[in-house]
Amino acid sequence: MSGEIVVKGVRVAWVTGASSGIGRAVALELAASGVKVAATARRSDALAELAAEALGRGGVVAAFPGDVTDAEAMASIVAEIEASLGAIDLAVLNAGLFIPVKAEPFDLGAFRKTFDVNLGGTVGCLAAALPGMTARRSGNVVIVASVTGYGGLPSSAAYGATKAALINLAEGLKFDLDKLGVGIQVANPGFVDTPATKKNAFAMPALMQVDEAARRIVRGLGEGFEITFPKRFTYVLKALRLLPYPLYFRLVAKATGWDKRR
Repeated sequence: MSGEIVVKGVRVAWVTGASSGIGRAVALELAASGVKVAATARRSDALAELAAEALGRGGVVAAFPGDVTDAEAMASIVAEIEASLGAIDLAVLNAGLFIPVKAEPFDLGAFRKTFDVNLGGTVGCLAAALPGMTARRSGNVVIVASVTGYGGLPSSAAYGATKAALINLAEGLKFDLDKLGVGIQVANPGFVDTPATKKNAFAMPALMQVDEAARRIVRGLGEGFEITFPKRFTYVLKALRLLPYPLYFRLVAKATGWDKRR
């Protein structure tokens, strides 16, 4: 258990994409802090394993399997969570997938699937969770995006486009949610060792273990708009985006080894 982490004011949290990677680790971190966690993902068997592991650590994770691309199912799940566990104080919208893409061959299906899950799925979850929060004038939403949303990276044209959209989405919603008493944050991790990043065909600087990434996200709850780490890497990417395009493309291609690939 991570006894040193205390999640103030959060009794019930909903975590999507909780069957693996960052979502799973965040669910365990929150449960270890005494939060009742409602975990959603498509794989009910993986959610059952997550619930058992949390119980073994003295925490509570309840499985609410579902596909985030089904907005009606997400609305039903939120209603079920609030009926059984209580009002959702925190929603960590993390569900997503990474499909590496190239210009040739151009895979339209990969783009559509990525957009449906990463962007459409997040919007559907917001539609399910926000009405209750805004009615109560309380709650917090964390949208898990990525530093790939800062600027284009090799093989990430589909994934990065959705993450850039999620950052913009969170920024745009903040203006309204600030007036409605609901917090919103965006989490932009650097490279984290998950099943998704194992698909990357280039070197990943400052690769972080998933448990540490989860701790960083939980520690960042309520602390400013953006949760990003490790800053020694993510702030370099922010700075790169300020460069003229010719220099940006040259430096990124060199840093990733893409200038040597055919």
